[in-house]
Amino acid sequence: MSTPPRRARDPQAQPHKAEKLTVSMDDEARFAADLYRGTAAYYDRYRLPYPETMIEDLARRAGVTGRGRLLDLACGTGQLAFPLRRWFREVRAVDAEPDMTELVRAKAAAAGAAGIRAVTSRAETLRAAPGSFELAVIGNAFHRLDRDLVAGRIGGWLEPGGHLALCWSSSPWAGPAAWQRTLAALLERWRTALGAGDRIPAGWDLGRQRRPDAQVLSGAGFEPAGRRAFAVEHRWSLPELAGYIRSTSFLPAAVLGGQGAAFDAGLAAALAPLGDHGAFTETVSFAYELARKTASLTDR
Repeated sequence: MSTPPRRARDPQAQPHKAEKLTVSMDDEARFAADLYRGTAAYYDRYRLPYPETMIEDLARRAGVTGRGRLLDLACGTGQLAFPLRRWFREVRAVDAEPDMTELVRAKAAAAGAAGIRAVTSRAETLRAAPGSFELAVIGNAFHRLDRDLVAGRIGGWLEPGGHLALCWSSSPWAGPAAWQRTLAALLERWRTALGAGDRIPAGWDLGRQRRPDAQVLSGAGFEPAGRRAFAVEHRWSLPELAGYIRSTSFLPAAVLGGQGAAFDAGLAAALAPLGDHGAFTETVSFAYELARKTASLTDR
């Protein structure tokens, strides 16, 4: 669900050490379903929201009617489900992690959002009736799924002419600023020290290099409907960065264990000299790639 500390790759695409994962024969990595166990509160508090301009643009370009249903796969704590819900009569928010869906249910109850239904399920095993949804969205997670299987199943779940949006956002350490390079190096050292280096399967991105997402979607019967990018400046504080890191799958609180205070101290010592009065400015990149269910897919 974000990008990694090393060479701007995804640190969250990482399995637990006790469950070493390998790249399959088709170069598609397989990730454990419980990588975010215990991270939901951090995820909800410290992950930056998608900008309102992006949410509105997505709803407009997908041509949603206000009467359809939304599917948010690998929903986290509802970063897409909640801001998009006003354009749909019902939202199904699906995640493999029970902690995530429990928090979505609590947020929906607190907000009086009766139309949001949280479901604990892997995307690959979810059941839905054909033509159930007007729009499906996946935020920072398509690379973690069985892309061919999930894309094909989504095609069957969408209404004729429905859309799938792959949504993305950058990570604090994936940038050229001195503090970002320092943070990436610090995270790599801590992953090594805690024996968490193999929470990312070796070669996890080979499949996407060989067959980009657009090619996978085309093979599943989708046609491209445009890519839109949005940039937002954000000033991080040290506590916010520490919380964000605990929302990842590679250094969550469970992995830091009793070293949490030492990690925070090391983070402060490394970054404080590089900040602007305690703040660290990042131009955060957000984007979505929209694909449309084709007539041939509808006729299948």
